[in-house]
Amino acid sequence: MIKTVVHKSETRGHANHGWLNSFQTFSFSGYHDPARIHFGALRVLNDDTVSGGMGFGKHPHDNMEIISIPLEGDLEHQDSMGNSAVIKKGEVQIMSAGTGIYHSEKNKNPKEAVKFLQIWVFPDKKNIEPRYDQQAFDEKGRENTFQTVVSPLETEGGGVKINQDAWFSLIKLSETTERAYTLKAENHGVYVFVISGSVEINGEILKERDGMGVSETGNFILKSVKDAEVLLIDVPMHF
Repeated sequence: MIKTVVHKSETRGHANHGWLNSFQTFSFSGYHDPARIHFGALRVLNDDTVSGGMGFGKHPHDNMEIISIPLEGDLEHQDSMGNSAVIKKGEVQIMSAGTGIYHSEKNKNPKEAVKFLQIWVFPDKKNIEPRYDQQAFDEKGRENTFQTVVSPLETEGGGVKINQDAWFSLIKLSETTERAYTLKAENHGVYVFVISGSVEINGEILKERDGMGVSETGNFILKSVKDAEVLLIDVPMHF
């Protein structure tokens, strides 16, 4: 029987530092809930807004897959591998921290906020050589269909490569449209995060910024209550 866990947007952790307004689906920094440490290999799902010209100074990471998905504005990235880039809506960035890396993230625009999702996934191999990737995706490719933006594959259409058997998909659903999602493996679960709009899964209505973990099933139906954009994170539940 399908197993679900629902996280309403208002139950997330919250920290407002003035320059950074952050909502945390799972325990992070000053927010700790022993019932919300992770969902399978998914460790962090932060919904961040950074004020104009502000950002995170250079700081270290290791042995974590770190994915950034901009929702609005321009996010500037620099790291100790020599990468310097700006990522925008429609693009996805990944950093496999591996043996260790330093990076900084800054709002490129001095006057307007940047909004992005920062997601951490446990790797399937530790102490690999750090790597960086960034790709742009045609948003028309996710209209009423699942567009793969992250996967373990190094093939065309596989999205940015992750060091884990994890798959990220984005979909824009027109009102009252439904699509069946098939999980990638028997021991996987899917974390569904509603970026905008409203959807229904297994009789549960999810609104903007609500999340639901779905596991112990091979597939489920995602139905839009109104126009919606949804992120699906398909990860091993045991790793």
